[in-house]
Formats: sequence, C-alpha cells, structure tokens
Amino acid sequence: MLRMTSNGASILDSDPSVPICKPADGSSLRNSEHNSNTWDNDNDDNDRLDDDKEEEEAPEDPGTGSTAVKKKKKKRKPKKKKTSANETLKQSSPPRVPLTLLFPMGQYPVGEEVHYRNENAFRMTSEEKRYLDRVNNDFLEEYRHGAEVHRQVRQWAQKNIKPGQSLTEIAEEIEDGVRALTGHLGLEEGDNLKGGMGFPTGLSLNHCAAHFTPNAGNKTILQKEDVMKVDFGVHVNGRIVDSAFTMAFDPLYDNLLAAAKDATNAGVREAGIDVRMSDIGAAIQEAMESYEVDIGGQSLPVKCIRNLNGHDIVQYSIHGRKSVPIVKGGDQTRMEEGEIFAIETFGSTGKGYVRDDMETSHYAKKVDAPNVPLRISSARTLLSSISKNFGTLPFCRRYLDRLGHEKYLLGLNNLVSSGIVEAYPPLCDSKGSYTAQFEHTILLRPTVKEVISRGDDY
Repeated sequence: MLRMTSNGASILDSDPSVPICKPADGSSLRNSEHNSNTWDNDNDDNDRLDDDKEEEEAPEDPGTGSTAVKKKKKKRKPKKKKTSANETLKQSSPPRVPLTLLFPMGQYPVGEEVHYRNENAFRMTSEEKRYLDRVNNDFLEEYRHGAEVHRQVRQWAQKNIKPGQSLTEIAEEIEDGVRALTGHLGLEEGDNLKGGMGFPTGLSLNHCAAHFTPNAGNKTILQKEDVMKVDFGVHVNGRIVDSAFTMAFDPLYDNLLAAAKDATNAGVREAGIDVRMSDIGAAIQEAMESYEVDIGGQSLPVKCIRNLNGHDIVQYSIHGRKSVPIVKGGDQTRMEEGEIFAIETFGSTGKGYVRDDMETSHYAKKVDAPNVPLRISSARTLLSSISKNFGTLPFCRRYLDRLGHEKYLLGLNNLVSSGIVEAYPPLCDSKGSYTAQFEHTILLRPTVKEVISRGDDY
C-alpha cells in the first residue's frame, strides 16, 4: 500500500526483512489419541466376533439321532488404516480450505522472530516485557492468522501465474483465495469487516509501480516480457498484513528484483524500537543502489523511487501517521514499542520518481472523514454501503461491482470531491522504465521484532 509524501504524491506501502532467528514451526493439527484408539479397539473386537462366528446346528442324522456341528467361517475384513487430521485436511489448489479447519486449535505459525540489539537486547529476558507479550496473545493470533492466509495464497499464485492470463483472472483468483481461507466471502453486509481483503490486489506492470488493479472490462493480458508487482493485504478483525512481491518471466530483470528484495530486507533488519526513520531510509538506499541492470545493451543503475515510502498500520487502517522513507534524509521520528509497520521498497530503472497516471481503481474512506451534506442521492447510498462493508479498509471498483452496485461513478466521485473518500490512482515512473517492489509487515513486540509476513519464498 502507498502513503502520501510531504510533496503531496501518493506512495505505496511495503515491508522487508532478513532472518536473524529461525522462525518457529507452524502449528499443526493433532488427533485425539483417546478417540482414535477407542475406535481401533472397537473394530478389533468386531473382527474377532466375525472370525469366531457362532456355531450352526446341522440337520439331525436319522441313523443316530444326534446332531452334527458345522462351523461357518467368515472372511476377515481388512483393518482400516488410521489417518491423521494432517493427512485428511490439506490445502486445496487453488487454495479454498479455511484455515480454521487446518488449525482448529487457533494457533497459527509464528513469523520470523528477531532479537533486538544493543540497548534493547534486555527485552528478550525481561519479565515485564514477557508479560506484556503474553497479554497480547489474541492480537498476535489474529495477525498470524492473516499472515498464514497471505503466505498460502501468494505461494500458490507464484507457482500458477503465467503469461497469457488476464490481469482480471489473476486478481480474482488471489481474492477468492483470501476470502475462502479467512472464511469471509464478504457478500453479506458487514462480513468483510470481520476478515478478508485488507488491500485490493495490485497488479502493476513495468513502469507502473503501484495502485493498479483492473477495473471491470479491462482486458490486459500478462506478457512474458512484463515485470508485475503483486501487492495485496489480508486482514482478520482489522489486523492488516500488507505484503508484496514482484514477478518476472525473463532473467533479464533478475537484478532489478534482487535489488528490491535486498533493500526490503535491509529495511527490516534496520527497523526496531527507538530506531530513527532516517537510518532505515539510508540502509534501504545503500542496498538498492548497489545494483545495476543490463537492458538493451545498456547498464542501468537501480534507483530508489524516492517519493514512495513504507508506513505504519493501525487497526482497520492501512496507513497510520508515520512514514518509513526508502532514501536517506533527516527524519528523526523513531519507531516505538507496539507499533506495526509495512516496510516496502521500490526500485526503478527510470527517474526514481512516480506521478499519478491512468484510471483510478483504489479507494478508501478517510478515518477522519468530514460529516458534510451530500446532495447526490447515489453518493449517500454508496457511502452507507462503503461504511457497512469496508469501513476504512481500502477497496476497489470491482468490489463495488461484486456487491451489486451499478452506475455508481457519479456518487463515488462526489464522495472523493467532498473529502470523505480518498482516491489512490496508479503511480508510474517514466514510460519504458521497469519497477520492482517487495514488502513485509513487522510487529514491534515488547520482547522481539516479528516479521509476521516472512515465508520460504521471501
């Protein structure tokens, strides 16, 4: 997701990190041994009863008057093989199995935990800080739930997205997966506020760095030579996990992707309690601009897109009040305990500066939206629907189509001009350039920094 810079430009949000501590193993389903053993014992008893079938009397022998005993033996039934919940409940392809079924105990995989350094190293063993960590357990599980949804959906997408697909098809596959895995399809009023999409699926191509998702009727097809930024958010109870990656199908762009990934990880490494924003920006820029890309016989430096930043995240709002720059500067604002940040970086072979361009698709109701009279009836109707279904969560025009709204553009533009809804148009560098993005969400817990969105992929 993007954030506004001081010069008024919109900026996207992203989040990077590098492992210092090995992430804890994910939760797994467990069978009840008692129930399983009882079932097996009952079946063993039944097998023995079948084998020792009751004796049947033969007809009386007319010569002796006695009866002969004849045994009838029944064929033994094969014993049923025990199966564990892990074997019977697996994620489907495409992912559609709700995580509450895969993790019935409600304990989700922990992100990458990184110890604080220097003057904050005491936090790992401090009884006070460990107590604060424990009382935040519900909050943490909601974040970990959303993060696991993001991992499973994006890893499926990375394996299955191919040139030749339409951007609409790609976006809807990702969003259908998120809704299914959170268990909130978002069609009933208020359901999307409980869980689902925390940020619309951005599929920005080439010189477009952020905030593009196809509107209805868009027929853009992904090409082999495209560089596509995939940026989407997942939320559970308003706890937003914002994470992004870049896909390219030509090794020509490998260094560009590596630059953005390395820069994001540098930002995640540097981030922490009491760290200045300026120090994080300097670390990101140093990593990003150490790369070059050879395109068309030219060696092009990779530049940070200086007017795009990371940002803090608060409940139900993907943009808080703090920005995380990706270039060095003089911002002395510090990160604080308990804050959530999206560390995202953007690299470009162009000017390293983006402007609004193309048709807008992303919107969000402002947290401090003014209470102003709306003279257009369609604007009033649309605002009511936005408030009940999205609140202050970002949404796109396809989501309004999905809820059955028609001919709403006049009302939507009225809400934007009235200052109630913010429009986030696509952000683009110079045409002919290529951009890349990686992003992670980090939690500044009292004891450790948790890179909540970290996965085996990035």
